[in-house]
Amino acid sequence: QVQLVESGGGLVQPGGSLRLSCAASGSIHSINVMGWYRQAPGKQRELVAVIYSDSSTNYVDSAKGRFTISKDNAKNTMYLQMNALKTDDTAVYYCNAYIRVIDNSEWKTYWGQGTQVTVSS
Repeated sequence: QVQLVESGGGLVQPGGSLRLSCAASGSIHSINVMGWYRQAPGKQRELVAVIYSDSSTNYVDSAKGRFTISKDNAKNTMYLQMNALKTDDTAVYYCNAYIRVIDNSEWKTYWGQGTQVTVSS
């Protein structure tokens, strides 16, 4: 069994910063790509940032220059540092990971439960 648990969301004023964390736990053999998604009310879930096993990264255009995705392989934890936050960044943020569990050659996609980020004055 694998769990992804997000933390670090909250209420912040425009221009402020937040750091999200996503901790993966359970019978993990390997983690490939990990990513952050977000879903605002009435909108589709969108990919915000992704980090690959070689630590290369990719961002949605609206996040470039403001957000930084990173990971700590030893802790199976991924982070999203969000700076210069805008009201348009308000959404539920979800983490996602492509994981192979111990004693199973199958790779599966797992999701966290989401953490609310609200940017408002």
